Amino acid sequence: MQLPDYTPTIPAMLHRLAQRFGERELVVLNERRLRYVELEAASARLARGLLRAGVGKGTRVGLLMPNGPDWMIAWFAAARVGALAVPINTFYQARELGWLLQHADIHTLLCVSRYLNHDYLERLEQSVPELGPQTQPDLCLSTLPYLRAVYVWGESDRKWARSGTALDAQADADPNFDADFLRAVEGQVTAADPAMLIYSSGSVADPKGALHTHGALVRHSYQLATMRDLTQDDRVWSPMPFFWIGGLVFSLLGTMHHGACLITEDFFEPGKTLDLLERERVTVAAGWPHYGKALSDHPSFKQRDLSRIRSGNIYALQDGPVDPELRGNSLGMTETCGPHTYVEGELPEEQRGSYGPVVPGLEHKVIDPDTAAILPPGTPGEICVRGYSLMQGLYKVEREATFDADGYYHTGDVGYFKDGILYFQGRQGDMIKTGGANVAPVEIEKLLESYPEVKEAFVVGVSDPVRGQNVAAAIVPQPGASIDPDSVRARVKTELSAYKVPRYVLFYEHDALPFTDSGKIDKRRLEELLAARIAEEA
Repeated sequence: MQLPDYTPTIPAMLHRLAQRFGERELVVLNERRLRYVELEAASARLARGLLRAGVGKGTRVGLLMPNGPDWMIAWFAAARVGALAVPINTFYQARELGWLLQHADIHTLLCVSRYLNHDYLERLEQSVPELGPQTQPDLCLSTLPYLRAVYVWGESDRKWARSGTALDAQADADPNFDADFLRAVEGQVTAADPAMLIYSSGSVADPKGALHTHGALVRHSYQLATMRDLTQDDRVWSPMPFFWIGGLVFSLLGTMHHGACLITEDFFEPGKTLDLLERERVTVAAGWPHYGKALSDHPSFKQRDLSRIRSGNIYALQDGPVDPELRGNSLGMTETCGPHTYVEGELPEEQRGSYGPVVPGLEHKVIDPDTAAILPPGTPGEICVRGYSLMQGLYKVEREATFDADGYYHTGDVGYFKDGILYFQGRQGDMIKTGGANVAPVEIEKLLESYPEVKEAFVVGVSDPVRGQNVAAAIVPQPGASIDPDSVRARVKTELSAYKVPRYVLFYEHDALPFTDSGKIDKRRLEELLAARIAEEA
């Protein structure tokens, strides 16, 4: 294993990087630029403000912010005081947001007032109706009994909200909460302390919250960084959001360990993004494959000077379209703090289509999902993993229900190992993977069936060469109901994140759908049925 030579905590990591790379540019967002030393200073000031506001070790601090300097300052500030940071998906609609605030027991929420077309103040009031009538910022809500304060960056006229800028300024208002006091607090933060509760969609309707420690985050991001070809002169573009494990561990922390610069943007739009790649002289492009296709399909692509891009996984920007099976890949998940197998670069012929060897320090077994018997190499089964980067547990789920007796986590992924190399075959369940995001079908099905016009709803993923899968819904309408695909999608979009909105909405009689002998929908046959109809109607 490749491990850092300092105590693996977020505060220690930040101090070391600020000393080593201090004046180097760290992050770019539009006209705003932040150096390593500036991140250390700004997060220290906010950390002192948080301490004065009563935030300390174990306090659950929610972060509802887009990628960029403000997110980074807030996240590092929370980690420096020993708080438990909870990154929140900026795509969440009111129902999803309200659920997470309650499930995570958020105590202090740090958020922006607006982002793109999202009005988070309005959305918070929609998600927590009890919040709107509040006339003072010291919160005591029966629906969110742990929430005490909401701090807002940006314009706000809500009486229940406090100013994020004011929170920052509080650091200088009380001489007791000075730099020496912050250092004393940081000295009490250990590698074993929980640092982050991060949510991702599971195979059930509600997301799962994985609890990771300072040690896991620092060690795993450091080790993954040593397996990459980055240098401090690299300028890395990645659209992956920090509220997901890939964006945080691989893009943000991985870039920082090398002293490189991370290029971010408000939103992805091919022409605008190509301008950014040229202007910022990007050398590494890391994102989801469908971004590469969108960029290479843009009318101006051939006129762009992208000659500096030498690495990453957006291969169309390096040397034109390439069969992804010829390139290195990785398999990871939120529960393992990112990749648990990893390989970079072009693969030898005998390993093409593989997902690489095991990341050092982790162990795997492949089992028969029905009997739990360990299977021999080359035999497909459920992949199980344990080791240093594995989460401490799922929030509000007992340990015995999360890990087996030997400490392995059963991933639900299917594959096999051959000569120490993983070959991934898919999900054991029916999880949809679309454009890099996980989608739980049952969440969409429950929402669709709540509509009075819908009698039954079944959701699957249909194969797509660019996005991996697209979300497709088969709906059995109520007798005599008037309903159409566009209205269904429009309604779902108001309640769920955009990537969960079905791209295809198809209507059927109940008897036309495939069911098993026990009366359950046959998802495999349904996927085939929908895929055939979609191709026919294309």
